[in-house]
Amino acid sequence: MDLQDQLKNLFPDHEVSPDEIVVPEDHILFIQKEPMICKYEKRKGKATTIIEGYEGTDEDFKILAKEIKTKLSVGGTFKDDSIIIQGDYRDKIMEILKAKGFKVKRVGG
Repeated sequence: MDLQDQLKNLFPDHEVSPDEIVVPEDHILFIQKEPMICKYEKRKGKATTIIEGYEGTDEDFKILAKEIKTKLSVGGTFKDDSIIIQGDYRDKIMEILKAKGFKVKRVGG
């Protein structure tokens, strides 16, 4: 049962007006000319993948971070203009970014 069904159960007399309908818009990310850097580091003995070099807005970079984390089903964070992903996923991340139109440069190993 989704939210709309729950609202219909709570308010059966309410009719949705055209003003209340919200259409989600696809957010277009800024594609840059310079390649993003995808590197591997060990932090506190654990493998991490770090993505740096995005020239767009922080909000776009956060959206990109969330999308990568959900596609890979891993944890991570956005901190200091870089995306930190738990584990060594350089190849998979590079494929995802290239499919989106980004240029990616692999650093280290």
